[in-house]
Amino acid sequence: MGGLHNGFTTGACAAAAAKAAAGLLAGWTMHEAVTIPLPDGTRESLPLAYARTLPDGAEAAVCKQAGDDPDVTDGALVIARIAWKKSDIAFHAGEGVGIITKPGLALPPGEPAINPGPRRMIEAAVREVTDRGLHITVAVPAGKELAARTFNPRLGIEGGISVLGTTGRVRPFSLEAVRKTMECAYDVAMAANIRYPVLVPGHIGERAARRHFRLQDEQVVEAGNEWGFMIDLTARKPPAALLVLGHPGKLAKLSLGHWDTHSRRSASPVPSVRKLAAQVLDFPIPEATTVEGVFADLNPEQQKSLGDALARAVQIAISHRLNYRMPVSTLLINLAGDLLGSCGDLTPWQ
Repeated sequence: MGGLHNGFTTGACAAAAAKAAAGLLAGWTMHEAVTIPLPDGTRESLPLAYARTLPDGAEAAVCKQAGDDPDVTDGALVIARIAWKKSDIAFHAGEGVGIITKPGLALPPGEPAINPGPRRMIEAAVREVTDRGLHITVAVPAGKELAARTFNPRLGIEGGISVLGTTGRVRPFSLEAVRKTMECAYDVAMAANIRYPVLVPGHIGERAARRHFRLQDEQVVEAGNEWGFMIDLTARKPPAALLVLGHPGKLAKLSLGHWDTHSRRSASPVPSVRKLAAQVLDFPIPEATTVEGVFADLNPEQQKSLGDALARAVQIAISHRLNYRMPVSTLLINLAGDLLGSCGDLTPWQ
């Protein structure tokens, strides 16, 4: 048993396809695989799906293999089309590759969403074939549908996926990639002059935030389970004030000092929530397996009292981690998106 297997990023696949297409254009004989340089100085051979000449150039394709990582682009075809150009290299978005429409990302609006790292990989690969100028078009035919399952819509990347990858390799369950995507979303918010961002754990929190407040598209930023990372990020790039909104099953963990809220890496908050409920309400709280269950056994007035107290505990923990650099408000919701309690001034978001 060899453990989890690495794969290759869309950037590495595009680089291999581009080198193969450039090779055909230069008169090379193509084989079943093409070898490319990676940023760390190593070389890898990627199998080709096909390579063929076109009336105005050549194209080749690589089937993305993400190894054991649950990447949405695993199995997608990454195509590179190459045509001669007078000088330099110009990148273009083909079918299924997005276009950047908002500032704050690594590339300006109007550019194809082929990140700087992949661009360097593609250029290094084709420069092993030719020094001539090239038009390089990257396409991922399934990209438009796949993009709906990524952060791209909220990042302002329209029409398809991004071509990503700083190392060329996909490592299973890459925490670095998750955090980089979250940081991009926050940077887009800052570039859009969002002074009052809202951090949420996920889709339930986002829907509730948009239901209860009038918010701009970029204003809501997902933190997933990476609360320590995202709170520290706001400290480095501070807004005017911060709202943290979500279900207490996640956010109560922050008051316990668990800044990675993944269930495998943090303790259940149920015992502490039951203890707080008993203190606030002054009566024993029935056993429950979830925080939602603790609240379900209470009447609306009791839910509000517990919700406010728990929101206050979360607010104190976040403010302390931020060293009180900015005002923090917290709002707790149930799974239906209804309000359970809050702490702090909510008027900037109303």
